[in-house]
Amino acid sequence: MMTALRRLISLLTILIFVSAGNTNLSAGKYNPVLNVGDQAPTWEKLPATDGKMFSSNTFKEKQVLVIAFMCNSCPYAVDYEERLNRLAQKYSAKESPVAVIAVNVNLVPADSLEKMKEQAKKKKFVFPYLFDASQKIGQNFGATRTPEFFVLNKDRKVIYMGAMDDATDASKVKRDYVSLAIDATLKGKQPEISETIAIGCNVRYKRIRRKK
Repeated sequence: MMTALRRLISLLTILIFVSAGNTNLSAGKYNPVLNVGDQAPTWEKLPATDGKMFSSNTFKEKQVLVIAFMCNSCPYAVDYEERLNRLAQKYSAKESPVAVIAVNVNLVPADSLEKMKEQAKKKKFVFPYLFDASQKIGQNFGATRTPEFFVLNKDRKVIYMGAMDDATDASKVKRDYVSLAIDATLKGKQPEISETIAIGCNVRYKRIRRKK
């Protein structure tokens, strides 16, 4: 009886590890959902701080799309606002082949759409700042931190994902991963570094209780 029980436990353990292994094969080194080279998820119209609605199709003419998962309540995200704004300003011309957007999926009061509008006005954001109350866009991209960045090519495949640069202290930045990825993508090349670990606050996903 005990021998049979041990065999059953061993079999279940093996199945669990095999299942976990298969999941990792379809995800990146640091991303639980996407791998570099995967087709990026699409999304339907989401409200932004400028009063407009934006979907993934809004940017279909752009060769490169940069998506930054941000929020108001995380000090790391706030520290990166100026850097993100500078990046967006660089490609703000209407004829630019690059679009830069930010998305917030947190549901706490400090990250409401109204608070986002206040922050966008205060910091003079030049990029569309979207809000997704369903949190689906964050879940579909496997975003776990704020800030966290994704660079997509013209076919909307993931070219880069992770941190914006190599130092949270702006004065110590030596490598701007996102800018390097944009430049490589515009040249039809793969960036030298295609994935890094994002450093910041956890995205505040709503907990779903299991049904009894």
